[in-house]
Amino acid sequence: MTLTSFGPANRIKRVAETHPLTWRLRDDGEAVWLDEYQAKNGYAAARKAFADMAQDDIVQTVKDAGLKGRGGAGFPTGVKWGLMPKDESINIRYLLCNADEMEPNTWKDRMLMEQLPHLLIEGMLISARALKTYRGYIFLRGEYTTAAKHLNRAVEEAKAAGLLGKNILGSGFDFELFVHTGAGRYICGEETALINSLEGRRANPRSKPPFPAAVGVWGKPTCVNNVETLCNVPAIIADGVDWYKSLAREGSEDMGTKLMGFSGKVKNPGLWELPFGVTGRELFEDYAGGMRDGFKLKAWQPGGAGTGFLLPEHLDAQMYAGGIAKVGTRMGTGLAMAVDDSVNMVSLLRNMEEFFSRESCGFCTPCRDGLPWSVKLLRAIENGEGQAGDIETLLGLVGFLGPGKTFCAHAPGAVEPLGSAIKYFRHEFEAGIAPTSATVPPLARPIVVGA
Repeated sequence: MTLTSFGPANRIKRVAETHPLTWRLRDDGEAVWLDEYQAKNGYAAARKAFADMAQDDIVQTVKDAGLKGRGGAGFPTGVKWGLMPKDESINIRYLLCNADEMEPNTWKDRMLMEQLPHLLIEGMLISARALKTYRGYIFLRGEYTTAAKHLNRAVEEAKAAGLLGKNILGSGFDFELFVHTGAGRYICGEETALINSLEGRRANPRSKPPFPAAVGVWGKPTCVNNVETLCNVPAIIADGVDWYKSLAREGSEDMGTKLMGFSGKVKNPGLWELPFGVTGRELFEDYAGGMRDGFKLKAWQPGGAGTGFLLPEHLDAQMYAGGIAKVGTRMGTGLAMAVDDSVNMVSLLRNMEEFFSRESCGFCTPCRDGLPWSVKLLRAIENGEGQAGDIETLLGLVGFLGPGKTFCAHAPGAVEPLGSAIKYFRHEFEAGIAPTSATVPPLARPIVVGA
């Protein structure tokens, strides 16, 4: 697999056989518009899907290819598509693209939308055909103004070419697509909160069941997929299941390629399309170039701020969901962050938890009250004013805000890096406990999970 970088690094040739997501990119970083996109085999997969494939066959092909969601959860896309109702009498269905990319340290979807807007539109067109949805929305992070401009232009180009709107490619199938910019809330990345926001409601997650496939936008069946997920669909349809599966490294249970990256004080921060199963060490050393001179790698997160910290010795883990799970955390978005040896982990975690606390929708008590509590404790420890029992209280919060304890996955993602930081760098937290605190009652009784 050749190097593909979209950061300040040099660009090296990409080919369709190994880089289905990125081979059409221009070397100057400008957007690929319709004429150039079609000259590079764009919309050929859509024409194949409309002319030669039954709708159910498209769903089965995506399922057989093993495509999984690229937004962080990793749910099998074909299985999700299969949850949409089969009843032909339900003629109002929606396809939503989750483009609310607000995970700190994640920018992969932005690159795709700004530079390859037609790839996303083609992916949504094929998906809409498979799911029998007549209308689609791209729910876009409000701050992505360039992406909004490029997507809207690409939508108009596709309409003018008969690739969106009525009777697409003479098939009798109609599909309208709209770009909807959000108001800038992290919680909109949760699919039901996104649906509420699109409807003009407060962006609170909904209880599930019912799932969006049954009751989604305005009470109608709805499928929600991530940008990168939908951008994989054209290549799968064009080149087939066996080819797509062959892209991943041996040992990986996830198929195809993934946009991966590294930020922090590395020599070559950037974004690359790589096969699932590359090791963290390859990503860090061969692509990101290792740490800048004068810095050492202290810790790293494999996929955004909501994933646990790992140590340098964990770099040999393979970058796929199961490979990262073996070392105790999640693959997440696949965009890693290097923490250098000058960073105090307490300060880093205080900053992170402030973000997650601010972005809580406030709907459920553990998240609404627990995250600000963690910020208060971390701030005290950061200032050397921590009290005996504060670290135990933080660990208790990690347990009480963990998976299955809150209404949605916001709080579990928020406390995962906190728990791992205490696990690996407890001495830094202990250094913030005031020397006299042994004789001062703790801020709160230590929480013992399961007691």
